[in-house]
Amino acid sequence: MKKVGIALGILFVVFALAFYGFDRLGGNNPILIELVDSPPPTLSGRTYKGIPLDKKMAETFQEIEALVPLNPGKKIHTIYYLEPAGKLDTLVVFVGLDLPFPVGDLESKSFLESSYLLATIRGNKWVMPGPDTVKGELEKFAKEKNLTLTGIFIDKIISEEEVQVIAPIR
Repeated sequence: MKKVGIALGILFVVFALAFYGFDRLGGNNPILIELVDSPPPTLSGRTYKGIPLDKKMAETFQEIEALVPLNPGKKIHTIYYLEPAGKLDTLVVFVGLDLPFPVGDLESKSFLESSYLLATIRGNKWVMPGPDTVKGELEKFAKEKNLTLTGIFIDKIISEEEVQVIAPIR
């Protein structure tokens, strides 16, 4: 009986420490959602279509990342039009910066919507909620406010510990 009690005590301590670490890394931080009454930003970048393991995908991201120092204050945005189920499935992703006009031969993405929902997620990248969780929270918020989302979700990478998701409203 003592062994069971000791094992349960150790198990409790392990779970308590794991929860404490999860919490300290930001795992319990709420997803902050607000309504913004202005159009989503115009983006300039590239669309990649292929598999996640292809080096062209890495090159696409590196090309846009190289533009960040040339455009102070601008952040990388991604739009996943088609997310892969596995590493060998096709994905379609747009990677760009919030620039009003395309630089060089970059493509431009502008949005006709006049407002959007902005979700802010803060925490360590290991404990941040996944895209489906954030999408679900945005859809729930929109439903509560009788808003209709376009179905496009734009990830704005602020830092390694902060991401914003822009969801245009019809």
